[in-house]
Amino acid sequence: MELRRVVITGVGALTPIGNNVAEYWDGLLTGKNGVNPITHFDATGYRTTFACELKGFDVSKYMDPREARKMDNSSLYAIAAAVEAMTDAGLAPGTYNPDRAGAIIGSGIGGVTTSAYEITEQAETGGVPRYSPFFILRSLSNMIAGNLSLRFNLRGPAYIVSAACTSAAVALWNACNFIRSGQCDLILSGGTEAGIAPVGIGGFNSMRALSTRNDDIYTASRPFSIGRDGFVMGEGAGILILEEYEHAVKRGAHIYAEIAGIGLTTDAYHSTHPRPDGAGARLAMKLALQEGRIAPENVKHINTHGTSTPLGDNAECRAIQDLFGKHAENILYNSTKSMTGHLMGAGTAIESIATILELQNGVVHPTINFMGQDPELPKWNFCIYGPEECEMDYALCNAFGFGGHNASILYKKI
Repeated sequence: MELRRVVITGVGALTPIGNNVAEYWDGLLTGKNGVNPITHFDATGYRTTFACELKGFDVSKYMDPREARKMDNSSLYAIAAAVEAMTDAGLAPGTYNPDRAGAIIGSGIGGVTTSAYEITEQAETGGVPRYSPFFILRSLSNMIAGNLSLRFNLRGPAYIVSAACTSAAVALWNACNFIRSGQCDLILSGGTEAGIAPVGIGGFNSMRALSTRNDDIYTASRPFSIGRDGFVMGEGAGILILEEYEHAVKRGAHIYAEIAGIGLTTDAYHSTHPRPDGAGARLAMKLALQEGRIAPENVKHINTHGTSTPLGDNAECRAIQDLFGKHAENILYNSTKSMTGHLMGAGTAIESIATILELQNGVVHPTINFMGQDPELPKWNFCIYGPEECEMDYALCNAFGFGGHNASILYKKI
């Protein structure tokens, strides 16, 4: 059986540097910094007191605030991005068969904000715990997909994928397979994350994963640069409308790009550290290229995982060097996380949107906060001086996560 082609026909983004795709893209091109002192809770005394929070997000634009109180922020963020994506794709009610449409979303820690705050409140009050009747529904990660299916009448597959920082990538892989096999015509996919809460910041602090550059927060997220000391947590959502190619053409949809290949692997090495030789990451990229049936020399741009962690950036560069060899010097690289922070399970979603827009516009957005060459890393072009023009037909988007998860998505310009 010949597999059907999968294309992207709509995108929606809610990020720390823009509350819609237009604002997000403008922020990427201008090198906007999304970091700020934490406002979601009193972070006094925490080893990290800053993050990349959303700015000016107004949930009332998307639903009645009384309904919003029944949902965790991860669901609210996903709905906001999905509304934009569905509108962008021209998918009004009646324009698609709901039995052949679904929602497959990635989220690393799901309803952690609800769980963190409500459990903390119960611990402080003492006595017999009393919980909101919506506590479980807000805490369950699967309700992210459930709420999207309810909002848009999606009666096909609807579930959550959790694979740490590759969650959105694995969700996109799942969505592709439903469309390629002929079970669905379109699926809302991507990721959402709302982890800027005491348990999120405190937990990652205890692992020594976050930057603690409290005296210089605006250069804390410095991927591939000397002096990097950990990632900066971000929040938000990215939703992509994945659609079968002929279905999209028949209804006259605008096509952003095609998903040409996705590679997924696992290091089986360490719970939090990547393999130093980058072997798992290398294989993920290789599998994506093989599925897309292209040679490494066809890749002109890689939107890296680039978290600003000492071990992670090193391993990714090693993987790229081993796979691409001499051609690695000709590739343009960047890290979206230098501006947005690390959206964890939603990272690949907003970074995929960035990659797709780069393909369409023939320009690679910059990497900000480059403070100097790390002598252990190659002297590649990380676009540190601003956006760079680049006509390209293919681009890779990488994602790696705790548990040894590796993912690489090959996007093709149409």
